[in-house]
Amino acid sequence: MSRQAVSLEPYDYVVVGAGSAGCVVASRLAGAGHRVLVLEAGSARRPLWTRVPIGYGRTYFDRRVNWCLHTEADPGLGHRVSYWPRGKGIGGSSAINAMVYYRGLPHDFDDWARQAGASWAWPAVRSAFEAIECLHDADGEITGSGPQWITDPGDHYHPIGRHYLAGARRLGFDHNPRMIGGDGVGRYCITTRGGLRCSAADAFLAPAMKRGRLDLLCEAPVAGILFDGTRAAGVEFMLRGASHRVYCHREIVLCAGAVASPQLLQLSGIGPGRLLSRLGIAVRADREAVGGNLQDHLAVTYFYRARVPTLNNQLHPWWGKAWAGLRYAATRGGPLALGVNQYGGFVRSTPDKSRADLQLYFNPVTYTRQPVGRRPLLSPDPYPGFILSFQPCRPSSRGRIDIASGDPAAPPRIVPGYLGDDADLQAVADGARLLARLARTDAMRAVTEAPVGPTPEGMDDDDAIADFRARADTVFHPVGTCTMGLDPGASVVDPSLRVHGFSALRVADASVFPNVTSGNTNAPVLMTAWRAAQMMLDDPAPVRTGLTR
Repeated sequence: MSRQAVSLEPYDYVVVGAGSAGCVVASRLAGAGHRVLVLEAGSARRPLWTRVPIGYGRTYFDRRVNWCLHTEADPGLGHRVSYWPRGKGIGGSSAINAMVYYRGLPHDFDDWARQAGASWAWPAVRSAFEAIECLHDADGEITGSGPQWITDPGDHYHPIGRHYLAGARRLGFDHNPRMIGGDGVGRYCITTRGGLRCSAADAFLAPAMKRGRLDLLCEAPVAGILFDGTRAAGVEFMLRGASHRVYCHREIVLCAGAVASPQLLQLSGIGPGRLLSRLGIAVRADREAVGGNLQDHLAVTYFYRARVPTLNNQLHPWWGKAWAGLRYAATRGGPLALGVNQYGGFVRSTPDKSRADLQLYFNPVTYTRQPVGRRPLLSPDPYPGFILSFQPCRPSSRGRIDIASGDPAAPPRIVPGYLGDDADLQAVADGARLLARLARTDAMRAVTEAPVGPTPEGMDDDDAIADFRARADTVFHPVGTCTMGLDPGASVVDPSLRVHGFSALRVADASVFPNVTSGNTNAPVLMTAWRAAQMMLDDPAPVRTGLTR
């Protein structure tokens, strides 16, 4: 994976970013015979902990593979600053995330269709998901033949989860045995293969590079897009301290993510005119929508001490860590081969809701004695414990991401706008009440010794909202900052993901989501990138000739 381009001759396509979306787009374009250059700002190095599934706790603050971003102090969270880990290097966030693979709910994409046209409705996107997926269950059954390996660990997840499932059934929630889409409760499937993380780089980029016609330059941050009138002609990037330019015959594809794609458009003169002028950037197109429509999921976690053993018992003592390590080295099995987000689901918080509006998590491990914000997944509490957590699925609040200076290396200003809409506050209160009901079921009380810290039992709505403001944090699902839509005045890209008013320039990553999907966002990003590549292959931009180095 370390092969790098040595020529700056024009390529057919230049893909900016080797994260989840960039790996998919580049793989499909190169597989169709096009010459593709991928420019990645991060390194090609892949530390051990990016391969071990539970190792994402070790990459949480690892600047080798993580941009380690921070938001502005947010009024909705009591003026707290949120920490946003974002993937840095090949695979992007798929190399450091918690690996949950979840498509979303069908109505998520029907909502997309209302804003961006029928080509993004559920029937259309479902076929793309199916083309991507290769699901392996614990009994060896394989569903699908796509490049992205997905594992259903089955009974390898901790047995305490059965009590969670029983409690959820007591509340009337359906069982979802293959939790890759749809509502109900069940086990989360994860992007692993043979006990190793299967990132987008593993599933898409590495095989494509072996086939040829795809070059990768790492530690090559893009500083701006080069234009010929309104046509994107190439990009300027840094490599080994020097500035370089590369041009393309067909298209530039931004796959830098919800943070960096709007940043790059703004640096290139496409964004809010007053902001760009104030920062000394020539305005190519005054587009307020660039950087707007920011959405993210927020979740709160409740901790409980358990009456029965949990992962704490296995991973807290030194000998337990040693045994888990030896078992993983010998068999690629055991707790190190799994994530901690083991059980959960998508449910209606109240019977009057027309569709699932909450995502639930049940994890057989706790870290209440660790520093706030840390994720020491191999150093849990010295007593058995578990967590219950929820996130409202479809927040109404919106924020913004904008450049803070004309320096491409400067981090942007992230203003999340969390809990700025009263509907989101009601969703928080509803979620806390539901989790209190779940915690009181006989199945859950049978394994609960005592709460540890705040829990929803006994809270009224105001208490629950206050607690959420004080402790809730991002679930790392930012989307929407280059939103697609039919109206050029209210969106950034059209339904084919072309930037409005420009040719040979597309965006294909989480930033184009009109609204956040109901659950984990990596699978929808893969789907979006898969469809973007198909659009480029079906309707390619005219070849531009006469390019120079």
